[in-house]
Amino acid sequence: MNRRHFIQQSAGASAGILLGQSVLATPTSAFPVVRTAAAKRNFTSSAVEQTIERMHKTIRDSELAWLFENCFPNTLDTTVQIISGSDKPDTFVITGDIDAMWLRDSTAQVWPYLPLIKQDQQLRQLISGVIRRQTKCIRRDPYANAFYADATKEGEWKKDVTTMKPGLHERKWELDSLCYPIRLAYHYWQTTGDTSPFDADWLQAMQLVLQTCREQQRKTSRGPYHFSRETSWSTDTVPGDGYGNPTRPIGLIHSIFRPSDDATVYPFYIPSNWFAVVSFRQLATMIDRIQPTPALANDCRALADEVERALKQHAIYNHPKYGKIYALEVDGYGNYLLQDDANVPNLLALPYLGACSVSDPIYRNTRRFVLSPDNPYFFKGKAAEGIGSPHTLINNIWTMSLTMRALTSTDDQEILAQLRQLKKTHAGTGFMHESFNQDDPAKFTRKWFAWANTLFGELILKVAAERPHLLSKVV
Repeated sequence: MNRRHFIQQSAGASAGILLGQSVLATPTSAFPVVRTAAAKRNFTSSAVEQTIERMHKTIRDSELAWLFENCFPNTLDTTVQIISGSDKPDTFVITGDIDAMWLRDSTAQVWPYLPLIKQDQQLRQLISGVIRRQTKCIRRDPYANAFYADATKEGEWKKDVTTMKPGLHERKWELDSLCYPIRLAYHYWQTTGDTSPFDADWLQAMQLVLQTCREQQRKTSRGPYHFSRETSWSTDTVPGDGYGNPTRPIGLIHSIFRPSDDATVYPFYIPSNWFAVVSFRQLATMIDRIQPTPALANDCRALADEVERALKQHAIYNHPKYGKIYALEVDGYGNYLLQDDANVPNLLALPYLGACSVSDPIYRNTRRFVLSPDNPYFFKGKAAEGIGSPHTLINNIWTMSLTMRALTSTDDQEILAQLRQLKKTHAGTGFMHESFNQDDPAKFTRKWFAWANTLFGELILKVAAERPHLLSKVV
């Protein structure tokens, strides 16, 4: 299935029906049971179930509590697969309605469970297995973004003009695909102190990560990666000869595709380069402490420093209305793409990824820009307002953008406004979708998109921990 496939669903339908789950009215709620039945869940975590029970007592609004109960465990309920036959944990995580594992999505899908793994050994093992599976994927092909569980499987994109091989679902080079596994590994290690996933295979994968990013600085050549696809979507392939639009080598790392899987206009995608700065510093710390390899750790720090210097020199645009802001993409020739895209990493999410503080002046200016009509992909309609993506065309708002706006906000009213929008735009399904029409939430894309679901759960937990008074309001 193409990730771009647009699914429309009537507002009265239930996600339980969409996912093959019967809908039953509960005696204590006006809302239908849409969560996968306990006997059919892929994985059950005692810590997650306890969190759901606790949040039912914390959230005063019954619909919001129902949404949390459905969304927070959705990754575990429906997308994780424990791979047998190995003496070490191995967990494959599909993205939802596509039976492939994205390095980006798989990290983001299990990320909200990290705070619970010290109290749930089985959940810790599951996430350890995700790290090991990501290691296998990177060693298989560091340029690929999505993989199959079966290493012999050939999918719908096998005819893409790139170095495709069995086991790859798609081979779109996206810089963030190599940053997300570092993010998961680093915070897993920080949370547990467990070093067992970080063996010789992991170290080799991390060496490939560094090598790939160095290649994609393209200082002396365009590197080994190229891509072309027969498609009717201009953003689904790479212009020219498959290497992307021309750039000047300025120290930034090329990302031929965005986190949306759409081709970049200017291949220096700024949010992913900031993500790389954070990731390579985290990786250097891990190597120092777990797999002491001084030369590799030093190279990681050197790359992070170089990219950061280049970002400060080339990624900032002096906007006549907003002042200094970050561009979404640049090419090193003085061209800037001024917009945002709802997929993370994006400009809105920079503090969420640890790239800057929410109070950073350039970020604050950038935030004002991307949440305004001056951002061509900021949409405002009868149902909601928020950031969309060329991936889902115009007038479609991503639920992820509403969630991320709240996650990066310090303003009670702004957070409350996003909670209200999320509550009223799930189209009666009880789950978050990829995007929905600004005027009619019943017109939405991707009925089963686990990342959007668990990210929503992460937001509710953050609000409960930091601003519980908001959950006592009727939203």
